[in-house]
Amino acid sequence: VYRGSVKDFPGFDANKDAEALYNAMKGFGSDKEAILDLITSRSNKQRVEICQAYKSLYGKDLIADLKYELTGKFERLIVSLMRPPAYGDAKEIKDAISGVGTDEKCLIEILASRTNQEIHDLVAAYKDAYERDLEADIVGDTSGHFKKMLVVLLQGAREEDDVVSEDLVQQDAKDLLEAGELKWGTDEAQFIYILGRRSRQHLRLVFDEYLKIAGKPIERSIRGELSGDFEKLMLAVVKCIRSKAEYFAERLYKAMKGLGTRDNTLIRIMVSRSEIDMLDIREVFRTKYEKSLYNMIKEDTSGEYKKALLKLCGGDDDAAGEFFPEAAQVAYRMWELSAVKVELRGTVQPAGDFNDDGDAQVLRKAMKGLGTDEGAIIEVVTKRSNAQRQQILKAYKAHYGRDLMADLKSELSGSLAKLILGLMLTPAQYDAKQLRKAVEGAGTDESVLIEIMATRNNQEIRAINEAYQEAYHKSLEDDLSSDTSGHFKRILVSLALGNRDEGPENPTQAREDAKKLADVSSNDSSDSLETRFLSILCTRSYPHLRRVFQEFIKMTNHDVEHAIKKRMSGDVRDAFVAIVRSVKNKPAFFADKLYKSMKGAGTDERTLTRIMISRSEIDLFNIRGEFIDLFDKSLHHMIEKDTSGDYRKALLVLCGGED
Repeated sequence: VYRGSVKDFPGFDANKDAEALYNAMKGFGSDKEAILDLITSRSNKQRVEICQAYKSLYGKDLIADLKYELTGKFERLIVSLMRPPAYGDAKEIKDAISGVGTDEKCLIEILASRTNQEIHDLVAAYKDAYERDLEADIVGDTSGHFKKMLVVLLQGAREEDDVVSEDLVQQDAKDLLEAGELKWGTDEAQFIYILGRRSRQHLRLVFDEYLKIAGKPIERSIRGELSGDFEKLMLAVVKCIRSKAEYFAERLYKAMKGLGTRDNTLIRIMVSRSEIDMLDIREVFRTKYEKSLYNMIKEDTSGEYKKALLKLCGGDDDAAGEFFPEAAQVAYRMWELSAVKVELRGTVQPAGDFNDDGDAQVLRKAMKGLGTDEGAIIEVVTKRSNAQRQQILKAYKAHYGRDLMADLKSELSGSLAKLILGLMLTPAQYDAKQLRKAVEGAGTDESVLIEIMATRNNQEIRAINEAYQEAYHKSLEDDLSSDTSGHFKRILVSLALGNRDEGPENPTQAREDAKKLADVSSNDSSDSLETRFLSILCTRSYPHLRRVFQEFIKMTNHDVEHAIKKRMSGDVRDAFVAIVRSVKNKPAFFADKLYKSMKGAGTDERTLTRIMISRSEIDLFNIRGEFIDLFDKSLHHMIEKDTSGDYRKALLVLCGGED
């Protein structure tokens, strides 16, 4: 099935189009609207024929005339569309290695994503256009392992056999693990050989096998073992093996997000993929970034340049509201990654040679007399496990006859006080306190209720119920019921029971559950859509729900999260989405929340503090891994950049390291 956004123009007449373009550029000024309308609605093959017809009719070079008449980004885009794909790639690479410096990102994008045939065509086009050898030019402009991998890719010799040997898959996964994670130093040659030569189908299975034996995706190992441009190239190769559409969707998003636009990247991708997989890229973009590519281009560009890009994009997926096969494949792959059992690790471990009385004395000394030694307090509190902190509380009381919590509260202030005092509570007491704050006073903080209730296991929920009753002499269920309403209340009350099934998946039941979630035809008000989702998402075990989500994708070609967003709204939608994300990948759910708490102007310190405290002994190490995978920056770096003073020092100790 053709997945490009630009197709052959019906009733095409090269001479007629050549004449129209000549007239659009004749005389004073040029009719840019006519130029962009014509060129963006013709396929590349037809544009080449127009160039030939233009030369025959007028004895002039069409590309030279377009360069003369047009300017800026619009000119670059239109001229790029006139070149055959291989010559377009050749021009991009020539520009990337000419002059001072090298545009490594351009080299990586093109050479990591092209097929064998496209690479062969590129090498020939480069030779024809510049009378130079592409490999020799790249070797002269790059170095080290980065150069070696580029040369391997330039051969266009990736295996193309769809028949996969299971034994070789297991051997390659083992070889990659032994070349990186299990080796002192890294055997880069092994990475180059396997990732540069094996077929796409084979490598996808290798990546799955690697995840099983290493307990982490291959991307995370590459980030840990390789560095610089070589690391970026290998990550691009892996992403393109998994899904080229997802790779290009990410490149387009990064080209437009934030201040300024990387126009060269935007133009190169919109031109090069317009007749290959633009529809797939659009679908993945809409699913991954919850915004259509069309709308992002519309907001980020202007004038004729914008109009031409939108024509190449080919449509607005926000308006269509559809979900397509490529996006479903990405969702399915993400589900498969989340289904693999990974050991959860916190960043705070019990201190060795722990002495509760000694720590109590250090804390007392830090708060005695004029001033407070915040550094000493941070050193003790953040480097002890919660169980050890509870012992320190008792030792402090026994030694000094004073309440350590009260002393800390009087000596510390602001964000640091909230962080340190939160760490001194048991996990259940801390969650109970956060829930109480969320429901008391004017207004309700639904996001806190959702975050805690949707992510805690049965044992944690029961402990929270006990702590809540003890601290506030009220049941958590009663407070949730009185402060919320409708389906949202029913979801929270169901979760507050801490009665989720804890058994394994049941494949037959999973298919039935998926069918119930997919059914939009029921008119029975007692069996509303929300009721059906509640009865499954709030009661089934995590392993079973993962199987349900898998069956849902198979059945509908939709991801269940997309279905929730499309069919529900408000707090009900947010609660169900949080449950789904928690089931799929809880560390990724918290990584996303942490990122949102710090991105943009200002910091949501309540969310940042709450997650750093509550996950520090459970899965904060895993959250760090997901954070860097999702956002290409470390949690440590973002905390360092976004916070300050003693609060930052304490958070960085909890974070546990720079990735």
